Parts: sequence; C-alpha cells; structure tokens
Amino acid sequence: MIVRDRGDDWHVVLQTDHAELSGAFARDWAEPVRRQESLALAARRHDDGWAVWERAPRVEPETGEPINFLDVGVPAHLAFYRACIAAVGEQDPYAGLLVSMHGAGIYRRRYGRDPGLTVTRAEAHRQLVDGFVEEQEARYPERMAETGVDEDERWRDYELLQLYDRLSLYFCMRDVDRGEEAELQGHRLEPLGPWRIRMQPFPFVNGPARFSLARRIVPKDGRRDILALPVERAEISIEP
Repeated sequence: MIVRDRGDDWHVVLQTDHAELSGAFARDWAEPVRRQESLALAARRHDDGWAVWERAPRVEPETGEPINFLDVGVPAHLAFYRACIAAVGEQDPYAGLLVSMHGAGIYRRRYGRDPGLTVTRAEAHRQLVDGFVEEQEARYPERMAETGVDEDERWRDYELLQLYDRLSLYFCMRDVDRGEEAELQGHRLEPLGPWRIRMQPFPFVNGPARFSLARRIVPKDGRRDILALPVERAEISIEP
C-alpha cells in the first residue's frame, strides 16, 4: 500500500491500483515503442505480487497506521516479487524481462535513476537482497536472447516503465493542488489545481489526458479493515 498521513486520516492506494494507473499512462503514451503491448503489460502488472500481501493489509498494532510499501518485510517482498516476475514472464517474456529489471532496480535505486529510493529494511537483509538482485541480473542475457531485444531497447523501455511508475506515484503520494513544480525524468510537472497538472514536454496522444485513481481514506479511529472502506476515485487531468 502507498500510505500518506493527512492529519485526520490516512490516504491509501493499493499497489495494484497504482499499477493500473501506470498501465493507463503506458496505453496513452504518444512516443512510438516497438514492443508497446509488452511495455504496457509490464506497466500494468509490475506490482501484481503485492496482490497477495494486500488481501489482508497490515497496520501498526499500536497506532493503527497502515504499513507503507517501503516498510514491508523484505523476505515477503522478495518472495512475492519473484512470483510476479515468473507470472508476467510466462504471459509475455519481454514484459517479464522489464518487470525483472524493475524488481531488481528497486534495490539499485532504479539503477541510479532515483537516488532517493530507499527500502527501509533492506540493509538488515542484505544477503537476501543481493541474492535476489544477482539472480535477476544473471537471467537478463537469457531473457534478452529469448525475446530478441538489444541493450539499447531494453534500457529505453526500462526508462519508460520507471517514468510510468513514478508518474503514478506522484499522484498516489499527494493531493495534487497548486504548489511547487517538480521534475521527473526530463518532464516538468506544474500543479494547476486539484488533480490537474501541466506536463512539459507533453507525452500523451491527446491533451488534456484524463485518468482515474482508486484510493481509500482511512480514518484514525482504530479501524483495521481497510478493504471494507469505500473506494474513492480521483479524476486526474494532465494538460499540455
């Protein structure tokens, strides 16, 4: 879960809902990509492993605060990410390669593209983390040969996957309103109002591009059953 403290409540987005938004960005992206369907699939399914954990989302026992995705136990995270990579790769080998790179990249600060990315408990499980990353990276050549992709193409598509993921996180982690501009992988994001931004250069086929984000608002009243709460939809507008 992606969790944000708003004072009187917590704003919660399930990882699978976050990934649906990533996939929607990929589908509407204007830049031509040779393996567009595989890339869109990877964007939509890159966090499928979280569906297991999120069937019974955990909260801090003393405060009732939902546990944020960066604070989930590393052994569990590695186990369900392996399952996700295997499942996606069985459906589409190239999408599986991209999700494998994404999973390993979480522990490599997106291979240098996101220096601030830190998984809270990673150092306490360094041997497990290094084993997972080495296991994924060792299979990159095999996966590349299977799919006929070269280094330039896989890294270019990996960059796009990270952009879809991070743009989705941008909306998941704030109530977008007028405020400070942000920069994201060469794109300037300018808040214009509630859930409206200007994005330059504009990357979508049509403008404004409209998307929807599912979220839950969790009151600070000791309630534990997060999935029983109603789903709200934030209607997002990205303008040229």
